[in-house]
Amino acid sequence: MLKFVKNHMETIAGIEIYPIISLTIFFTFFVVLFWWVFTAKKEYISRVSNLPLDN
Repeated sequence: MLKFVKNHMETIAGIEIYPIISLTIFFTFFVVLFWWVFTAKKEYISRVSNLPLDN
Protein backbone atom coordinates (compact mmCIF):
# COMPACT_ATOMS: atom_id res chain seq x y z
CA MET A 1 0.00 0.00 0.00
CA LEU A 2 2.82 2.41 0.83
CA LYS A 3 4.34 1.79 -2.58
CA PHE A 4 1.05 2.77 -4.23
CA VAL A 5 0.79 6.00 -2.21
CA LYS A 6 4.44 6.90 -2.83
CA ASN A 7 4.17 6.34 -6.58
CA HIS A 8 0.91 8.28 -6.72
CA MET A 9 2.37 11.24 -4.82
CA GLU A 10 5.40 11.42 -7.11
CA THR A 11 3.13 12.08 -10.09
CA ILE A 12 1.65 15.26 -8.56
CA ALA A 13 3.43 18.38 -9.77
CA GLY A 14 4.66 20.70 -7.03
CA ILE A 15 4.04 18.23 -4.20
CA GLU A 16 7.55 18.69 -2.77
CA ILE A 17 6.66 22.11 -1.31
CA TYR A 18 4.03 20.76 1.12
CA PRO A 19 6.45 19.07 3.56
CA ILE A 20 8.51 22.27 3.67
CA ILE A 21 5.41 24.37 4.36
CA SER A 22 4.18 22.01 7.08
CA LEU A 23 7.60 21.95 8.77
CA THR A 24 7.74 25.76 8.66
CA ILE A 25 4.27 26.07 10.23
CA PHE A 26 5.12 23.48 12.89
CA PHE A 27 8.45 25.12 13.75
CA THR A 28 6.96 28.64 13.82
CA PHE A 29 4.08 27.58 16.08
CA PHE A 30 6.38 26.00 18.65
CA VAL A 31 8.88 28.88 18.58
CA VAL A 32 6.03 31.34 19.23
CA LEU A 33 4.61 29.11 21.97
CA PHE A 34 8.05 28.77 23.57
CA TRP A 35 8.52 32.56 23.44
CA TRP A 36 5.06 33.16 24.96
CA VAL A 37 5.71 30.75 27.84
CA PHE A 38 8.92 32.49 28.84
CA THR A 39 7.55 36.01 28.51
CA ALA A 40 4.17 35.45 30.19
CA LYS A 41 3.66 37.20 33.50
CA LYS A 42 3.69 34.96 36.56
CA GLU A 43 0.48 36.53 37.89
CA TYR A 44 -1.36 35.62 34.68
CA ILE A 45 -0.10 32.03 34.78
CA SER A 46 -1.12 31.70 38.42
CA ARG A 47 -4.58 33.16 37.80
CA VAL A 48 -5.24 30.92 34.79
CA SER A 49 -3.97 27.81 36.56
CA ASN A 50 -6.42 28.41 39.43
CA LEU A 51 -9.47 28.87 37.19
CA PRO A 52 -10.58 25.19 37.28
CA LEU A 53 -10.43 25.22 41.08
CA ASP A 54 -12.56 28.35 41.53
CA ASN A 55 -16.32 27.93 41.76
